[in-house]
Amino acid sequence: MKYVAFALIAALAGSTSAGESSKSKANWPQWRGPLGTGAAVDANPPIEWSPAKNIRWKTALPGKGHATPIVWGDRVFVTTASPVGDALKPRFSTAPGTHDGVPVTHRHEFAVLALSRKNGKELWRRTVHKTLPHEGGHYTGSLASSSPVTDGEHVYAFFGTHGLYCLTVDGELKWSRELGEMQTKHGHGEGASPVLYGETLVVNWDHEGESFVSALDKRTGEPRWKVKRDEKTSWSSPIVVEHNRKPQLIVNGTNRILSYDLATGKIIWECGGLSNNIVASPVAGDGLVFAGSSYEKKAILAIRLDGAEKDITGTGHVVWSRTRATPYVPSPLLVGDSLYYLAHYQGIISRVNARSGDDQPGLLRLPGIGDVYASPVAASSRVYITDLDGATIVLSDEDSPRVLAVNRLNDRFSASAAIVGGELYLRGERNLYCIAVD
Repeated sequence: MKYVAFALIAALAGSTSAGESSKSKANWPQWRGPLGTGAAVDANPPIEWSPAKNIRWKTALPGKGHATPIVWGDRVFVTTASPVGDALKPRFSTAPGTHDGVPVTHRHEFAVLALSRKNGKELWRRTVHKTLPHEGGHYTGSLASSSPVTDGEHVYAFFGTHGLYCLTVDGELKWSRELGEMQTKHGHGEGASPVLYGETLVVNWDHEGESFVSALDKRTGEPRWKVKRDEKTSWSSPIVVEHNRKPQLIVNGTNRILSYDLATGKIIWECGGLSNNIVASPVAGDGLVFAGSSYEKKAILAIRLDGAEKDITGTGHVVWSRTRATPYVPSPLLVGDSLYYLAHYQGIISRVNARSGDDQPGLLRLPGIGDVYASPVAASSRVYITDLDGATIVLSDEDSPRVLAVNRLNDRFSASAAIVGGELYLRGERNLYCIAVD
């Protein structure tokens, strides 16, 4: 039976009614959008922009954060971490410069902000935690890299070691949970985003200590179940896929891609074949799950859900795989029957048939694009890819993709974009930009 996109949209909105599902479709409620695939629904953002063209507003943001902005109704929500006070002796456990790690020498405030979608004005700011972090992170990273998620009633902000928080859309703190202290590989920091399905909120806690995945009641923060994982550090966010009317939680991992029964945490199926340092999140559609990695070895797998049970490594449930130009940091993008994924984090993208893995047309070198940490997004038969230095290339989504525009902003971008209606939201290291036709 095919994966039911409509049901997933409804679950993300916290309701099975058509009205509630329409609300979720009209917003960008989580990392990778309403479908969890990177594609927007019924959206039509601009093709071209510049500092002087099609910038409806830009708002300076405090601190630093690589979390995707999420959008619901008339509000945009972002998370950030800001240094405060005098320099202190760092708690960082890895020597500065080792494996690109960066020590933290200041206490930080971890905050959630709401901005007006109309003009970018800050509506409220809630500081949820203050501390001197025990780890810094990769020199390209941030202490607020996990994207929030909303059901339109509450906003759930995850700062890993620094807590999980539930706030109303008006900024009232309803509950908070501390899940422990992560020890990440090479001190590179934390970044997996939570996923929300119906009444259940899930976080992935893969690190160098005791790893686990935990499901919590979204109303109270009380645990529903917690399952240990035989995994080391990953930065991959979990997804929920409804198959045969049963939601599965799917999490990438070095040892195994694992599917859990969302209600109980019991493993449904598992599959090996990826590498160390899992960063890219899986995507799913039409009864298939796509998972990839590109650290030490390259792999991307397409897994058929129908009938998948226990260990499916090397079986016919892996309907296709590839070992060239596979994704590392940016997650894949699924648009219709086409799967897009970047080579490592370079300006080279593949477009393949999602069901067969055949080139469609295959590798494309992206002109004017350098290192890419943000994941690609899509809307209105177009694909948007933003690089670290502020260039966004817009491609036509067709068998022979064409470059429609290369747009540049004077900022640095690691956060993935959000698309709602006629608007594209880009979160830079200095500003949040609302890109819309003047």
